[in-house]
Amino acid sequence: MSQETNNNQDIDHASVADHTNETETLHAEGLEQGRKAEDIINEDAHGTSHEGEAHDEHEHTLYAETVFNIGDFNVTNSLLTSWVAVFLIIILSLTIRAKNSRIPGVFQSFLEIIINGALDMMDLVTNDRAKSKKVFPIIFGIFLFVLINNWLGLVPGLGSITYDGTAIFRGATADLNTTLALGLFSIVSANIFGIMVVGGWNYFNKFVNIKALIEIPGKIKEDWTVIIINPIMFFVGLLEIIGEFAKVASLSFRLFGNIFAGEVLIASIAALIAFGVPLPFMFLEVIVGIIQALIISILTLVYYTIASTEHAH
Repeated sequence: MSQETNNNQDIDHASVADHTNETETLHAEGLEQGRKAEDIINEDAHGTSHEGEAHDEHEHTLYAETVFNIGDFNVTNSLLTSWVAVFLIIILSLTIRAKNSRIPGVFQSFLEIIINGALDMMDLVTNDRAKSKKVFPIIFGIFLFVLINNWLGLVPGLGSITYDGTAIFRGATADLNTTLALGLFSIVSANIFGIMVVGGWNYFNKFVNIKALIEIPGKIKEDWTVIIINPIMFFVGLLEIIGEFAKVASLSFRLFGNIFAGEVLIASIAALIAFGVPLPFMFLEVIVGIIQALIISILTLVYYTIASTEHAH
């Protein structure tokens, strides 16, 4: 009887040992599966973060990004692109100068056709070939600068060149700082040109029409309406000052809005379908680049013409 009891106890101990071993095995397998699942989650999260970083690198922003610093001066990617545009204009100018001759070749003849066509178009605004020739270097320079910057923003792969996670190049005219500087230059230079042509006093009276107020006592006997008309003319002159600031805003925001919207459109379409589909839109933006360069240069010419016309009383 005692022997049978001992056998039963041995069997119970063996069963408990087997159950314990089985439990430890299952626990170890569970820990191993948990570690694998954790590794997979970490890998997915790591990959997602890299995708997010890659997406951020190619994200279009309203502001230009700083590539490097020269002291306290920030050199942005749009500024670098504008320097490239200026460099290309200098190379083009030196090439034209080197190939200039009394007997024009094909290249010189082509350039002469462009220049004569530009002067003819400017004559439609100024009605004066002499005045057109005076302002031609500035107007044509603005046209080339804007056109080259518009097209540089469309060069495939240029925006993907990065330095320390920042795109090195960005269309300069897709940055409001550049277009605002162009607008300020156009309006300020037009006012300086107006002062040079009509004189400082006459040009000052275009905005602050002191002449109109001074003339009231002398003309009141001949025409009593000067009491009403001349103060109105003085007030209109003050509105001209507001108009100058409006011109700056008009030039800068128009160019910036059109070029930036075009780049974002192409980037969005390329993100959806990278091959073939963006090409028609790129050709469209090439045309838009030409049109916007023409608009800002012609408007600048109009402002030069208005500024150089003496104010009528």
